[in-house]
Amino acid sequence: MRVNKLATQFRSFSSYLLGSASSSQQQLRRNDSSGNWVQFARFSTTSTSDGGGSSQSDVIDLLQMRDFIMKVCGATQVYSEHVSQREQLRSLLRDSQDDLEARTISDSAATVTVPLSNPLFRERYLNTNGTIRYGQLLEQLDSFAVHISYQHNSPTLSADGRSPYSMVTAMVDELILRNNNHIDTTCDIKMHGHVSWVGKSSLEITMYMSQREQMFLETQFLMVARDASGSKSAVVHPLKLTSDADRKMFESGAARKLLYQIETAKESLFSTPPTVDEMNLVHYMFLQTLSSTSKSFSSRILPENSVWMDSTKMKNAIVCFPQSRNVHNKVFGGFIMRMALELGWANAYSFTKKRPIPRAIDDIVFHAPVNIGALLLMSSQVCVVDPPYYLVRVRAEISNAKTGELTTSNVFHFTFESTPDEDPAEAEKNSSLRLSENLRRVDVIPGRTEKTGEANTSI
Repeated sequence: MRVNKLATQFRSFSSYLLGSASSSQQQLRRNDSSGNWVQFARFSTTSTSDGGGSSQSDVIDLLQMRDFIMKVCGATQVYSEHVSQREQLRSLLRDSQDDLEARTISDSAATVTVPLSNPLFRERYLNTNGTIRYGQLLEQLDSFAVHISYQHNSPTLSADGRSPYSMVTAMVDELILRNNNHIDTTCDIKMHGHVSWVGKSSLEITMYMSQREQMFLETQFLMVARDASGSKSAVVHPLKLTSDADRKMFESGAARKLLYQIETAKESLFSTPPTVDEMNLVHYMFLQTLSSTSKSFSSRILPENSVWMDSTKMKNAIVCFPQSRNVHNKVFGGFIMRMALELGWANAYSFTKKRPIPRAIDDIVFHAPVNIGALLLMSSQVCVVDPPYYLVRVRAEISNAKTGELTTSNVFHFTFESTPDEDPAEAEKNSSLRLSENLRRVDVIPGRTEKTGEANTSI
């Protein structure tokens, strides 16, 4: 189960920070004989600057994180149609990693506070029933991944502190939420993260969220480095592995990248036909929609306690205003993820008639950038029903208002948990291929003991 692997990485990450922490920091504690970690290090705010604008032991807030990103990118506080010229920064880039300073994992380790204890800040993170808005947390994770990427490459800066790199999110690896039923919206949340793998022009960022020293979210983002103009890839600083734990973490990151490439080709029905089991399932479901008295394929009936899959669609149209821009004057990827999650949540809520809880987000790939002023169309559909779990697929497309052409920006798969009074079921034959593809994604969900064994509920 991937959650257990992430837990191991998190303990390794904590050990890095503990190794350089002051004596006032608390050591890791265990809650029972099973060895599940329930608390991790409190990080000192004593600054030991490494020259990159942040320290591995600093705890900063969201405003400081954004200020750091805007400074290294040379971005302006107000919107302009023209991004500041950065082409002259290309001379700082190198063609080989041999010419760049190697960075350790601890060099990029960072902690950022989401200050929910501040009532003036809290409202934007509140749901209507007083629970947390997960979409807002997802949006902040995207910024945090950018922050860590620039911190890893901080030795390469101009005299005025600008970076020659343009860091963009290429992919969000599987995101797991657990112990998230009772997040306190009046207590600060901390984001922890570090670089866990480096390629030639890409970086994997491993991140966690915690509250009261209890971790409730873990994920990895794959970031891609472009040159200052964003026109071509840029070579990033290599990763210096100083321990066996480093090497295991690095190997895991490389394996995930390879596994993603294999699974992307294997899971897509555009390239791989349904398996025998999938075809048998689709055929069985199709037979349930035929009348036993009429031997005609055109005579369709809705099985008891069921709905047609086409009736579970919900859509949204978003005009991309400047306030949703990133430092490169494109629509912020975190904003797109938040809007997709909230549409998926609304669909799951409408379908189950009870408030769903996000449990997992499958891999998110950014296929195309979205320009400011674009019309972004989002369509969602309930694709898999396996009570109490429901998988909602959301497709984001950029609409060309003049030509009507649609370009896919992202495809999302959100798994929610909900316990409705009744269990609406299944689907019709016309949607069976979409069902087959999404069944491949409902594989590992925290708490599903029938597939994974007894799930760890705390780390």
